[in-house]
Amino acid sequence: MPEGHTLHRLARLHQKRFKGQRVRVLSPQGRFAEGAAMVDGRTFTGASAWGKHLFHHYRGGRIVHVHLGLYGRFDEFALTAQDPPPDPVGQVRMRIVGSEYGTDLRGPTACEVVDEAQVSDILARLGPDPLRKDADPAPAWTRMNRSRRPVGALLMDQAVIAGVGNVYRNELLYRHRIDPYRLGTNVEAGEFDAMWTDIVDLMKVGVRRGKIVTIRPEDDHGAPSYRTGRPRTYVYRRAGEPCRICDTPISTAVLEGRNLFWCPTCQH
Repeated sequence: MPEGHTLHRLARLHQKRFKGQRVRVLSPQGRFAEGAAMVDGRTFTGASAWGKHLFHHYRGGRIVHVHLGLYGRFDEFALTAQDPPPDPVGQVRMRIVGSEYGTDLRGPTACEVVDEAQVSDILARLGPDPLRKDADPAPAWTRMNRSRRPVGALLMDQAVIAGVGNVYRNELLYRHRIDPYRLGTNVEAGEFDAMWTDIVDLMKVGVRRGKIVTIRPEDDHGAPSYRTGRPRTYVYRRAGEPCRICDTPISTAVLEGRNLFWCPTCQH
């Protein structure tokens, strides 16, 4: 599932490419046809993100809410004066066409027209987003400090911190040498503050570079990444491989339905 940096990166891109334009909004697949008709031809006034949620804002107060889920993605394309937009390929839920660029949305969990009140309801269910300038980490600390769930589960709970997914969760806990099974009530305030500061910085790098980079430069050597073209990780998808720091085999388990990775020595 795309993590929060991906949605913020998309919001910035769509803001840059469509803001101030009257855009065409279509649903070649048909599943969003009614919603598309509600914003088709309206002026695109901006895009924003909170956690894993993307919002396209249109003049008149209408907003398109998108959650990519596990399989959703946007595919961007450029327009030329000579050629019309390309024919849709596959199940395109929503197509936006501006003056110079377009984008196709496929496979989202949510693609719906909402109003400000509905946006408020969505945001009320979410914790602070480390990438937002108005983020207040205090509610996240309160939820964590009062919970007897493992910190490895709490970091994936969007009601605690919005936007953190499985890669950031596993890597953040390793970087701070925290056992993923430690209860939230046993996380110290200083540890939480350090993790918050770190995830803010890491996700900013993710927005800037378009990829998740968690490994420190001095550790960025040795065994290759779990996938060609991806940055190395400390523990994510490295089950059974030696820890980059202490050589202990990386452990794995399933915690609340998601794969967990950690070093039993470094995170003891």
